[in-house]
Amino acid sequence: MNRRMFVTLCSLVLVVSVVALGSSSQSLAPTQRTAVHLPGSNPQLPFSDAILSGSTLYLAGRIGIDPKTGQAPTDVDQEIRMLLDGVKATLSAGGMTMDDLVYVQVSCTDLSLFDKFNAAYKTYFTTKDLPARQFVGVASLLRGGHFELQSIAVRQPLSH
Repeated sequence: MNRRMFVTLCSLVLVVSVVALGSSSQSLAPTQRTAVHLPGSNPQLPFSDAILSGSTLYLAGRIGIDPKTGQAPTDVDQEIRMLLDGVKATLSAGGMTMDDLVYVQVSCTDLSLFDKFNAAYKTYFTTKDLPARQFVGVASLLRGGHFELQSIAVRQPLSH
């Protein structure tokens, strides 16, 4: 290798390194955090309905509560709909849809309700690629709920 080729190669390596360093330092810049609060949320509670960080929305755990009673409805189907409607509303407030969910964790006090939950759950999506999900049995939940759902959504890039 002659000296000229060596200098050219070193220059190229230097340029690639600077570009790579510049792009990685940009990704280390702090991401703005925005709290999402649904109308009617209790400002006294020590959490937000969701936190938007960059293009990722972290949704707090929520249960299907009847706003009139403050408790989970006795009708499990109604509780599931109220829960999923609340998740959908939180996503909407963060500029996203159910199809933006990438991970869902469901806690359930009665694992025999798994199929009933799934029947309603799948109707809330338009994509065939449903989010990764965990369905966990727990002893009890707040306000008599059978289900609590927490999730993570990532805004999908607009297709051109």
